[in-house]
Amino acid sequence: VQLQACGGGAVQAGGSLRLSCAASGRTFSSYSVAWFRQAPGKEREFVAGSSWSDGGTYIGDSVKGRFTISRDNAKNTVTLQMNSLEPGDTAVYYCAASGGGISTRTYDYPYWGQGTLVTVSS
Repeated sequence: VQLQACGGGAVQAGGSLRLSCAASGRTFSSYSVAWFRQAPGKEREFVAGSSWSDGGTYIGDSVKGRFTISRDNAKNTVTLQMNSLEPGDTAVYYCAASGGGISTRTYDYPYWGQGTLVTVSS
C-alpha cells in the first residue's frame, strides 16, 4: 500500500490543523493506520492509531484530549485532527500502515508515507 500525508503547515499555539493520509494500492480497510511524529534530534513518536479490525482508535498520552483520529475506508483516507496545538507539537508527521493491530512501535509498520511538517509558534 502506498501512503501520502498532507495538510501540514505553520500555525500559532492554540490553533488547529488537520492532516490527511491517503492510501492507494491494496484494500485500505484491511490495514491499521497510525500517525507518528519526529521532532529534530528526537526519536519518532507514536501519536495516534486507527484499527482495521474494529475501527477502534488509540491516542498517545502526549496528545490525548487534543488530537483525534478518524478514517474513511470508502475514501481510503485517515485524518488526524489536531487542536490546541503547542510548540512542542512541532515535528514532521508521518502516517504508517500495518496489516496487524495498532502498535506504538515504528518497526511494526512496513508502510510509510513521506511526512508532512507541522510548525507551531508561540
